[in-house]
Amino acid sequence: MARLLPRFLAAAGIVAAALSLPGLAHAQAAGTEEAPVLLRADSMSYDRELGVVTASGHVEVSRDNQVLLTDHLVYNQRDDILTATGNVSLLEGEGDVFFAEYVELTGDLKNGIVRDIRIILADGARIAANGGKRTDGVVHEMSKGVYSACYLCADDPTRPPLWQVKAIKLTQNNLTHDVSYEDAWLEIKGVPVAYTPYFSHPDPTVKKRSGFLPPSMGNSSDLGFIVQVPYFFNISPSEDLTVTPIMTSDEGPALVGDYRRHLQKGRIDATASITQDSENDIRGHIDSEGRFDINNTWRWGFDAQRSTDDTYLRRYGFESPQSLTSRLYTEAFRRRNYFSANAYAFQGLQENDDPGTTPLVLPMLDYRHVGEPGKFGGRTRMDVNLLSLARSDGTDTRRFSVDAGYDIPYTGPLGDVYTLSTSLRGDIYQVNDLERGDGESNYSGVTERLIPEIALNWRYPFVRSEGRIVQVFEPITSVFVSPYGGNPNTIPNEDSQEIEFDDTNLFSSSRFSGLDRVESGPRVSYGARWAAYGAGGGYTSVLVGQSYRLKEDDTFAEGSGLEDNLSDIVARAQVSPNQYLDLIYRTRLDKEDFTPRRNEATVSTGPRALRLSAGYVFYDRQQDSEFTTSREEWRSTVTAQINRYWRSQTSVVYDAEAKESRSYDMSLIYEDECLIFDTRLARSFYSDRDLVPSDSIIFRVMFKTLGEFTTTAY
Repeated sequence: MARLLPRFLAAAGIVAAALSLPGLAHAQAAGTEEAPVLLRADSMSYDRELGVVTASGHVEVSRDNQVLLTDHLVYNQRDDILTATGNVSLLEGEGDVFFAEYVELTGDLKNGIVRDIRIILADGARIAANGGKRTDGVVHEMSKGVYSACYLCADDPTRPPLWQVKAIKLTQNNLTHDVSYEDAWLEIKGVPVAYTPYFSHPDPTVKKRSGFLPPSMGNSSDLGFIVQVPYFFNISPSEDLTVTPIMTSDEGPALVGDYRRHLQKGRIDATASITQDSENDIRGHIDSEGRFDINNTWRWGFDAQRSTDDTYLRRYGFESPQSLTSRLYTEAFRRRNYFSANAYAFQGLQENDDPGTTPLVLPMLDYRHVGEPGKFGGRTRMDVNLLSLARSDGTDTRRFSVDAGYDIPYTGPLGDVYTLSTSLRGDIYQVNDLERGDGESNYSGVTERLIPEIALNWRYPFVRSEGRIVQVFEPITSVFVSPYGGNPNTIPNEDSQEIEFDDTNLFSSSRFSGLDRVESGPRVSYGARWAAYGAGGGYTSVLVGQSYRLKEDDTFAEGSGLEDNLSDIVARAQVSPNQYLDLIYRTRLDKEDFTPRRNEATVSTGPRALRLSAGYVFYDRQQDSEFTTSREEWRSTVTAQINRYWRSQTSVVYDAEAKESRSYDMSLIYEDECLIFDTRLARSFYSDRDLVPSDSIIFRVMFKTLGEFTTTAY
């Protein structure tokens, strides 16, 4: 800005006076491209001899993306010095707002001094200082500065905020986007609690940057004292890596890496760890996934999950399922067609898992097609599957399956709805070393089967509207006819071992989850559904049903509810009258004495101030499944919003069969605009080899805009 005054006057509408000044002519002759300056004020005056502009009353100066407001402004054109007094505020383009009682700046607003400075950053955090110096419009050096993200008390603004960082020298650098402190200390409610000779953190404009993340500390009965110091590498705007050394007093150190990368058509997320324990064993794991779009039709991806041993993940605090699944796949979606090719590798983490019998699936191909509706609304469908499964110790299986069908719907004149379906399924199996049981020798060879089936589904909805309630009653019947047999002992059972007969598959043609087992023979499923819907969005529904087959089918295991001609009774009830109650109950009752063989109930009730969620499950013993013994368990969670800032949560898992608790978890959380304080107490009763029951106490403090500090005790 060669001369500020001529532009002030032009902005104020005094065009003739501005054109008469040599400063404007000089700027035009030099061909400068400086941004124009606009000045508005209630009153203005200009002293030609001294070259001084004076403005007062609601003064506003605008230049580029900066706006200066003040009560009184004096600009010395010769010295290029601008002085503003009284309610001074400066709005920067990045969202920061500066307040002061007195500023003395150069005409371009880039350099000068400020007294009694206060700054509101873009994220709402605040800085205050006795005075400061502004350099190049990007660096602000302040003496006796204070930083806090907390709001001041509305009733008494002189009270100290919940937390604040004070420093002898505080510097805000908008070029490097840092806020740094020299001789700084942290105060909680005005009480000093920590001191550091130097401290810095990014300003609100920084989304991510390389550097140390807040450390965490804790204590474990297995690992001893634990310290974690993560370091974040900002590789690029779309790629980063976090490396976390874990130091333990009773075991060897561990190293954890978390890598993330987002591509134009995909992403990669990976976590890996490694350690050498006190017995000099190398232990570690990897958990990664990738998803990539090839074009509008095709995409591919992978999941890699492996661990050096069964208990490592749980012992070192990583998420641990019952088994790990690695997968490589590609799939395609086009109109009414779907294709996928998968390869699977599994790792069991249970004590009785045998790696030799764990299968390797390579490949598994699936193709699905649904045709366009025909003249009468009918559709064709086809499913194709190709599977190759191998073991180092056990049965090897190759399977090719094709299932083609045709469905045609029909609605009668009275509102009754029919769906007629026909299908023909063919399978070819080639197996090696299949155990057949019953004293027969292992089988190796080829087996084929062909299963035709015809099905008719009928339902007749009755609707009644009364006031604000609409009721629907709907009897439902499904009839299936297919040949008997279809499950010889020369066909392995790889994907249909678990059978769960419930309301979700009551009217399905097959209750098996996979393809290796089929339902056969004439059979019928029948039931009724009732539902009521309120005008306010609430609803209640009930479903009850049963199945009957002409001949018993020994394919179904004892306890499945389907082993006899007449099946058990399955039912589901769902009640959700408003936002304060959600109830779902599912059951399977013995067909003879109506005793429960399976019960599941979940309920969530109460307002946000006090919300109760509870779950109950009971599974009777069932052969050839994971429930070889009965299981009964309660889960409950109580969440309370004590007030605006405090909330609590308590969770309990109780094994009613063993009459003992499995785990409990209690937490108390405080959160406001600048602080999160989380206290958690947990107890696990789980035991597995080198894992023993443990207690943990976790304290987590997050100073918003600064970072968090976590301590854990086991």
